[in-house]
Amino acid sequence: MVQTIELKKRATVRKKLESKTPRTSRSAKRGIELRVTFDFPSLEGSFVHYCQLVAPEYTEESLVKSVRSLLATELEFIASPSFSAPGAAEAIFADGNLIPGEMASISKGKSPDLPPHLARLCEAKLLTADEERLVFERMNFLKFKANQLRQQLSIDIPCDWTVRRIQALLVAADWYRDRMIKSNMRLVISIVKKFVNKQNGFDDLLSDGIVALLRAVDKFDVGLGFRFSTYATQVVRRNTYRRVMEKQKERQRVTLSIHESGVDVSDEHRSPSMSEERWQTLRGRLSAMLDRLDRREKLIVRARFSLGGHRRVQTLQRLADKLGVSKERVRQLEKRALEKLRDFAIESPLPEVESLA
Repeated sequence: MVQTIELKKRATVRKKLESKTPRTSRSAKRGIELRVTFDFPSLEGSFVHYCQLVAPEYTEESLVKSVRSLLATELEFIASPSFSAPGAAEAIFADGNLIPGEMASISKGKSPDLPPHLARLCEAKLLTADEERLVFERMNFLKFKANQLRQQLSIDIPCDWTVRRIQALLVAADWYRDRMIKSNMRLVISIVKKFVNKQNGFDDLLSDGIVALLRAVDKFDVGLGFRFSTYATQVVRRNTYRRVMEKQKERQRVTLSIHESGVDVSDEHRSPSMSEERWQTLRGRLSAMLDRLDRREKLIVRARFSLGGHRRVQTLQRLADKLGVSKERVRQLEKRALEKLRDFAIESPLPEVESLA
């Protein structure tokens, strides 16, 4: 009787301990001991709590899918020899917190020169040089640890706890990535607004600028010793300039193609800038006429005038090789296609274009 009571007490204590320990259905069933991620106790405690918040347990089916997905995806990060050194976690996370609260503070300073929706993008506190370095070190170190765990994954024996730790590490790394992006939104806005004109709207340029900023954050090596803003300025400015020039060249190609097809666009050649409404009308008109051509004719016109996905003008010989016909045959098809486009333009005049002139 006494032995039975003692066994019940032990079972009760064991259940209480299990409720406080992160468990996984698959690892628990196999008796696999849950491994630690960091050799820094206070950081490990913060990380385990974070895992429970952002990485819930998987079902057997979802676990296998997650393992397959992680094995098929390469994790990109900027490595450092210090990441593999003993005590690296304690050196990088000296405060023992996976995500420190003070770095998430928001500056509520007003931006009188910006509309409200843009001012909200610039609310994040600017980072000092030391904070900036810490953000990049932590972001890349977390991805480094996730990559180490990823190499331990196995389809044959998938471990729920390993997958949960990888997901939590990547979520935490994304937090630092987002923190850097938010603190540099002012920089992107200040650059792209200098390129805004009638042909290049602010919203489109801002979207492209943010994409460039994302790439800059992923590629920046803090070990080089200079500030991120120096690198990001060059990346965003170069990307914005390239986008503006690509759009300008596209407009010139479309205008030239419309002119070749018989539509009178002499006003556009005389005017240094074309209204956006007129540009969209002409562009839509050309697209509609091209859709009336057969497959080979459409391909040849687009390739010869560098339209759509064709970034460069294709030669007759290259098109001949691609279509499996002679160079002369391509020339004949191009001539026939242009004649059709002229006929289409005559059959369907565009009073709406003329009214815009």
